[in-house]
Amino acid sequence: MPLRLPRSDLSQPVLAGVVGALAGFASSFALVLAGLRAVGATREEAASGLLALCLGQAIVALALTMRYRMPISVAWSTPGAALLVAARGTTGDYRSAVGAFLLCGVLLAITGAWPRLTRVMTSIPAPIASAMLAGILLPICLAPVIASFRMPLLALPAVLVWVVLWRLAPRWSTPGAVVAALVAILVAAGPTWADGATLVPTLRFTMPALDPLVVVGLGIPLYVVTMAGQNIPGFAVLTTFGYRAIPARAILVGTGIGTVATATFGGYAINLSALSAAIMAGPESHPDPARRWVATISSSVSYLLLGLAAGLVTALVAAGPPILVTAVAGLALLGALVQAITAALADAEHRIVAIATFLVVASGIALAGIGSAFWGLVVGGALLLVQRAGRRRGGAAPGAESEPDAAR
Repeated sequence: MPLRLPRSDLSQPVLAGVVGALAGFASSFALVLAGLRAVGATREEAASGLLALCLGQAIVALALTMRYRMPISVAWSTPGAALLVAARGTTGDYRSAVGAFLLCGVLLAITGAWPRLTRVMTSIPAPIASAMLAGILLPICLAPVIASFRMPLLALPAVLVWVVLWRLAPRWSTPGAVVAALVAILVAAGPTWADGATLVPTLRFTMPALDPLVVVGLGIPLYVVTMAGQNIPGFAVLTTFGYRAIPARAILVGTGIGTVATATFGGYAINLSALSAAIMAGPESHPDPARRWVATISSSVSYLLLGLAAGLVTALVAAGPPILVTAVAGLALLGALVQAITAALADAEHRIVAIATFLVVASGIALAGIGSAFWGLVVGGALLLVQRAGRRRGGAAPGAESEPDAAR
């Protein structure tokens, strides 16, 4: 397929790529910064992480798109960032968190290179994976409520803007809320908000530390939520829009290598895009599916430019109360929470397993220094094994009779 397209064919996919990048960046950059700060990153290290993610995902997307001529959109892991926020208190050692980032990247690459592991990951029961994600998201999605009561003058404008745009222009509801929150921060902080801040971002290297507790408690759940919450839905998006020969192994290996390459600079996880991918892979990008790859090129270039603003937005976010930043992230994740809960409870037979997983993860407990996301997986997996053992013995599944009992 030739590289050059008629100029009349370029404007639509180019615009779709710019819109996709702006929407993806604006809707979740605050969550990324909050997540990195939660695991011990300084303001400068968080800005480095945001820049590294923008550069890494742009380069990986460009390489994959040019090679396969498909709209392969790459993004940072939004559920992964939510996991980092949920891990607050589990680890304050940023060097150990970077070690967990490296493990996640290695596991992603191995998943692509080892077909058997790919099959194992894609066979993780949806109720457990979705319930774990819902448990991670719940505390963050409660933040808009908490912030509205604690600081109504700062939080309520963002919430109201989100509600209005959710009704009139849903795609721009979260970016609108972000803008409203940033304006509120500017007004409250005054002209000194940038004092002492480094507005031009630089990549800051952090030597990783391999703390076994953090590696297990953060690295493995980060890998699981990235696979279940981003990569698998991302493949589904491409399939939905008619792309059949998807280079899944190349995508997983490429994003894994990209994560490893950026991890020491704060790039916690790079993966196939699930949400913004629909903008670039769908008919909004171009009527002809064979020409939609141009949108991914445009999106990647846009992310390279947006990365240059990492220092500015980090300084601005740091000037506001942390709960306000988390509140905006919570508004952005409401849709993801609904989808996760719906998927977790869709199968009546596994609802007890899903609810148990959800409750353990949402509790935020830390046992033996390992966070609740890992223990949620353990509890959910153990209950599922018990349920399947009962089925093999010929008895009814434990979760199957509990719901009618509860209804009575």
